Amino acid sequence: MLPWTLRSAARRLASATRAAAAASASAAARSPAPATRQDSSLLDHREEPWRGSPVREDVFWPDEQRLSTLRRQHRTKASRDHSGLTRQLLDFQHDTVNEPDGDYDPLGQLKARFMDFKQRNYVENSTKYQNLAEQQTPEFMVVACADSRVCPTSILGLQPGDAFTVRNIANLVPPYEHGASETTAALEFAVNTLKARISCDMASIFCSSHGCDRTYAATRYPVLIKLPSFAQVPNVLVVGHSRCGGIQALMSMKNKKDDSSSRSFIRDWVSLGKSARLSTEAAAGNLNFESQCRHCEKESINSSLLNLLTYPWIEERVKEGTLNLHAGYYNFVDCTFEKWTLVYRPGLEGGSKYAIKNRSTWS
Repeated sequence: MLPWTLRSAARRLASATRAAAAASASAAARSPAPATRQDSSLLDHREEPWRGSPVREDVFWPDEQRLSTLRRQHRTKASRDHSGLTRQLLDFQHDTVNEPDGDYDPLGQLKARFMDFKQRNYVENSTKYQNLAEQQTPEFMVVACADSRVCPTSILGLQPGDAFTVRNIANLVPPYEHGASETTAALEFAVNTLKARISCDMASIFCSSHGCDRTYAATRYPVLIKLPSFAQVPNVLVVGHSRCGGIQALMSMKNKKDDSSSRSFIRDWVSLGKSARLSTEAAAGNLNFESQCRHCEKESINSSLLNLLTYPWIEERVKEGTLNLHAGYYNFVDCTFEKWTLVYRPGLEGGSKYAIKNRSTWS
């Protein structure tokens, strides 16, 4: 049922239309020229569903059932569209299509780089890549910024299979209560599902269980010295960086609630780092904007480390000592990398449960 104001407007529109139609009919009757079939059709009752009957609301505004039908038709069309694209890919015969030479082609550069990678890496290390094709066993879960200048694979020399990586604006980790996102899904998969390949000294384990000398065990059973084993991914690394546009957007946000007309996906996302902005304003509010942003870039990394501990399955593994939470800050202005590790002491009384250890700068 339509609101009263809309029903009233519909009745007024219908009344005005009938009056206009009556005036046109009167003028046509006085005119000597006969009305054409097209002209008379304008007065046809079939073209004016409101004539001689109450206003039909479904003519002007589609009801919920019609809207649902329209949405379903749109989804069906979209499904057909991408299915058609997939069929084209499956039918594509790359050996029968020549890529024409022409002006600058950015994908041409990517092709050249891919072919170089294939020859220098894949072909020369085919056994490694065949093993990766069967299973990935990364040692790191990396959360990094989407900034094109901050590629953890390049700056840290990570190779395929070394790190399970997710990148987003400002390398933020939402708290557990934020719900599903690409970052939280990646964390859950890496921490709970993926396994990391580690080397385990089974000779020592054998001796401890059989009460014998390790040298004897290693001589008698040399295969026990280095036997590969698998465990859940042992390290999470959050990497921030200098001159981060996401942090600048965060620091530019006003304290008062933004007008809904100025909202954007970026602002909604970086607002997850509000606590880092407030801490920065309290600690460095007397500094210029650039210095505040630099402070907040590191503050937001620590905020993300603490947010990681809001995930029950991460906190449990950190308490068990099977998962370490690390931070990294890449300054691409002078090409330095600062790293530190979070210490979590949930049973500590009378002091902070959190501390930083193993802090150093690579320069």
